Amino acid sequence: MITVFGRYSRPVNLLLTSSFVLTLARAISLPFLVVYLSSSFGLGIAAIGAMVGGALVGGSLLSLYGGYLTDRCSNYSLILSYAVCFILGFVGMLLTSDVRWFFVFLVAFNFAYSVMDVVVKASFGRLLPSAEQPKVFSVRYTLINMGYAIGPFLGAWLARGHLKLPFVVSALLGLGFLLAYARWGERHTGPAADLASPSFLAVGRVLLADRRLVCFTLGGLLSAVVFGQFTAWLSQYLVSTGSATAAYPIISTLVAVNAVVVVTLQYGVGRRIDPQRLQAWLTAGLALFLIGILGFALAEQVWQWGLAMAVFTLGEIIVFPAEYMFIDRIAPPHLRGMYYGAQNLANLGAALGPVLCGWVLASLAPGWMFVMLAGFIFAGGLAYSVGARLAASPA
Repeated sequence: MITVFGRYSRPVNLLLTSSFVLTLARAISLPFLVVYLSSSFGLGIAAIGAMVGGALVGGSLLSLYGGYLTDRCSNYSLILSYAVCFILGFVGMLLTSDVRWFFVFLVAFNFAYSVMDVVVKASFGRLLPSAEQPKVFSVRYTLINMGYAIGPFLGAWLARGHLKLPFVVSALLGLGFLLAYARWGERHTGPAADLASPSFLAVGRVLLADRRLVCFTLGGLLSAVVFGQFTAWLSQYLVSTGSATAAYPIISTLVAVNAVVVVTLQYGVGRRIDPQRLQAWLTAGLALFLIGILGFALAEQVWQWGLAMAVFTLGEIIVFPAEYMFIDRIAPPHLRGMYYGAQNLANLGAALGPVLCGWVLASLAPGWMFVMLAGFIFAGGLAYSVGARLAASPA
């Protein structure tokens, strides 16, 4: 996959690299937030969950405004500003002794990461022809998953030295990206047209009036309940049906299988996704999610869990780039940032997934969790289907 970088310009390669570096920084620290908040502030599990989930939701909502700025301002200046916010988030979490300020810095970091995602995707739409975008989105998603695969192991090694070291290294990675982009970033990527700037609320009304976007955002939100934080609800299920000791080797295997499948197959599969047949590809991806969920429900041996995870991950590597391409296809050039910002609202579904699964596991037989998850996939697929039909209809 490294050879792919040779075919693109330096600005594109720098944006691709940013996806890996910033994700690696995020993955180094996030898995240890529970331990850090518990040991440093004495918070219970419920309070920690509320803080981490609330920061994710807050960052996702704020990224919608970040998308608005992407359509109005120089992307070079915005990326530098968001990189500074990213760094300050980690520095603030490292230095503060007040849990309220820690939450503020956690929201700032999540906001910076989410809105950087919007800027990068919008920049690809402006820097690349549509035929190249499926390949670039696949490369980018592979790099993101490589960051998530490597980060927790590096973070665990750093945390053995000192619990604050992961935050230090995450901030330094952000600083490295900031300096590199300040030196070599594309200074002329910005608004697609010199148009009068409507207000944020006026643009929001335009987005709400686009039923294609509403349907696809809803589909992404519903589907993200399932794949947004799948390790969380799988852990919840395994612990509730067995023990934490028995759950650990299974979860470790599933994380490894997910990383291997993404890294080895994402680019090869993603580059073959036909922008003209997005609905068919999305249907195939969602079907693989359902088969994976059925496999989880029936699995008893570790190899069965691993096989179900491989199928589930195949759905993941199809749905992610297909979603990006659909949004880029329907977004007006001067509103591309806002459209991608709206797509980021799917993170609300990711935050909701562990909450809903925890409620089902506490209230009903464990198997009902998979029934609920399958229902979310069906509902998300229906919303995607409606959105795709609207996009195919003549204006």
